[in-house]
Amino acid sequence: MKKAIVLAEGYLARRAAKTTHGLLRVSRRYDIIGVIDSTFPKKTTEGLVEGGKTVPVYPSVEDSPDTEYLIIGVAPAGGRLPDNMREQVKSALKSGLNIISGLHEFLSEDGDLREMAEKNGVRIYDIRKSPPLNELKSFSNLMKGVDVPRIPVLGTDSSIGKRTTAWYLRDALVEEGIKAVMVATGQTGILQGADYGIPLDAIQGDYMVGMLESEIYHAYRDGAEVIVIEGQGALSHPAYVCGSRAILSASQPEFVFLQHAPGRKERGYHREELHLPMPDISREISLIKDFSGADVAAITINHEGLTEVEVEAVRKEYGSDFGIPAFDPLRDGMEEGAEIVKKRLEK
Repeated sequence: MKKAIVLAEGYLARRAAKTTHGLLRVSRRYDIIGVIDSTFPKKTTEGLVEGGKTVPVYPSVEDSPDTEYLIIGVAPAGGRLPDNMREQVKSALKSGLNIISGLHEFLSEDGDLREMAEKNGVRIYDIRKSPPLNELKSFSNLMKGVDVPRIPVLGTDSSIGKRTTAWYLRDALVEEGIKAVMVATGQTGILQGADYGIPLDAIQGDYMVGMLESEIYHAYRDGAEVIVIEGQGALSHPAYVCGSRAILSASQPEFVFLQHAPGRKERGYHREELHLPMPDISREISLIKDFSGADVAAITINHEGLTEVEVEAVRKEYGSDFGIPAFDPLRDGMEEGAEIVKKRLEK
């Protein structure tokens, strides 16, 4: 794998650094050898990301080890490069590093940065760009010919662990000898090295469903036995009106997994002043069923803000209320989730 450092300047301990956190948990394309954040009080990421790799934290590009790539490790609301990161990006270009960005703001189209890249013989890769218009695909109802499970991992909020749970489910199935693949729908999953994927929120609305169903169909044609699909936002989230709907429309699943954080009181849209309350999970389950006809086969728990005793109480409550398994992927693993899928395959 290619070695890379990740830029999280000023954000490393915040939810907006979910790209950094994701890469510390799963990275199959790049070997992450360090993170840059001059404001972080510790010298390593130990204990920062549960289940994540521990790497050194450096105050600047100049202080970091020689490598080939710098990855922009934040996903702020609006998708623009934070002002405090611009000088670090310039330093990276001067030092001969290629830049990989998943922001909505295309750094390769910034005149100053593009000139610096050309001068230093490096490149800027904007991975959140949509394909050109002549390559975009409209909805074609391809799922009518797909006879393997398509399993979206949806959620009740953004930044709630959907992508991590999707990876864990995919890996648990592979360990059981099942050819399971991951379809990423966001920039972090693509950066992590998902088997298939598109930057869903960068695609024009008319083509979102068609492009994603094409990617799912590609996985099926390649021999996938189970297709796990990363969720986006939440079906009921007012700030993310397209993600979950497009995913459900493209995949046409029989069942989904639903990620929920019972200890979270307000939705995390990186704008605390909005004070959006978390939805009632029973309402979210009903919305999914009404919109797509899909059942929620399991509730996967994000345990932030909860003790182990509280998580266990929530597990029992959900099992009793909804008659489906509830478990915590980070603490419990994904064996139970794999069993749910295996039983469905046997039917």
